[in-house]
Parts: sequence; C-alpha cells; structure tokens
Amino acid sequence: MILITGDIHGCADICKLAAKANPLQKKMTKEDMLIIAGDFGLVWNNDAEDLWWRKWLDLKPYTTLFVDGNHENFDLLETFEEVDFNGGRAHRIGNSIYHLKRGEMFELQGKKFFTMGGAESHDKEFRTLGVSIWEQELPNEDEYAHALDTLEKNNWRTDYVVTHCAPSPIQQEIASKLGLENEYPDNRLNAFLDEISKKLDYKGWFAGHYHTDLVSEIEPRFTVLFNKIIEVI
Repeated sequence: MILITGDIHGCADICKLAAKANPLQKKMTKEDMLIIAGDFGLVWNNDAEDLWWRKWLDLKPYTTLFVDGNHENFDLLETFEEVDFNGGRAHRIGNSIYHLKRGEMFELQGKKFFTMGGAESHDKEFRTLGVSIWEQELPNEDEYAHALDTLEKNNWRTDYVVTHCAPSPIQQEIASKLGLENEYPDNRLNAFLDEISKKLDYKGWFAGHYHTDLVSEIEPRFTVLFNKIIEVI
C-alpha cells in the first residue's frame, strides 16, 4: 500500500497522520509507505520536539517518505546520510523515514515515482536567511540537469510524479481558485515542471504547498493535497 498526503509543517499539521484520522494505517506494515508532498519540517532544529515526532513516525507501522518543500532546514537536511533507496538516492532521517531527493526515480511497490521537491516561499519578508528560509528552497542548475538526465534514462516514462509545487498553468489555476493570484508568482521551477509535464508519460501527479485539496480541472491527473490522505496503490 502507498498513501500520499500534503504538508505536515513539523508538528503543526501532523495530526492528520494520527491513527484516528488515518485508519488505513491499521492495515499497513513497514513494507507499505506514506509519502508527504513537501514541507516535512521535522528536520528543523534537531531539538527535542523534532526528535520526539520523528520517533513517533518511526513507531508507525509504515515507512514515511517525503520530498522537500520550501519550509525545510536544508543545511541540516544535507547533513543526514545519503543512501540508495529503491533505485534512487535518499537521505535516511530515521529507521523508517527517508527524504526522496530531487530529480530521482524510485521503484515503490512495482511502480515508478519521479520526485522533484522545492518551491518558492511567498512569505520571504517575514523570514531570516539561514534561520527560517534557505537558498536551497529552489533547485540549482545541477539538480535541474540531474532531473532531465533521470527522465532521459527512463525514456520519459513514470507512473507517478511527486513534487511540492505545481507546473505554471496549474499553479495559476490553483491560485485563482483560492483568490491568491498575487501569492504564488511563477518561477523557474514552475516553468521547469510545466516543460517536463508536456513530454512526460505519467498516470498521476501529486503536490502539496497550496494548503488545499483539489483535482486540477485543466489536468485531471494532477492532485493537490493538504488534509486528505489518498491511497495510490
């Protein structure tokens, strides 16, 4: 079984993962996985709160996976051990918690998952560089190149895509529906995701970031998640 949900922002929105809110977990084992589509936020200070909640996740019956969002401590995240994980590269955060790196292709439960984390914070003026916001929130040139190389090696085919933000046209659709057109300006990552979406053969695309749950009308294969947890496999 593979489940996907949206941002948890550290412990702020982690209640959706409680057993009462997610009864499917009663049927899961460590061979099953729950994917968080960015803004994991439990690699922030490595303080007692971070460690307590990561232990709480490790005690869950499933394995927790996440792509990075924009609200991550990237300097700290990059200090964790990098490992091979189901065909791609990941940071091992706990006994059963893994950060799925950008531009990787993973084989999970016999299906391919392409991951490309990152997003641009729209509250930059309230954050401090290196303390509550990091330059790495958007991919660098090497990460874009690596993503393209991964897709070429996989003949531009995957079963699923997991990102934090959306391709430009879908982001504009979401912002319009939420009445937040000025909150989500397009950037290079949005344009890059739009570019690859036109060439990529995929079944479903999942993202977080926008704090809502909806299916795109212009691209029905695209699902934005926040509170909902959906079963993919």
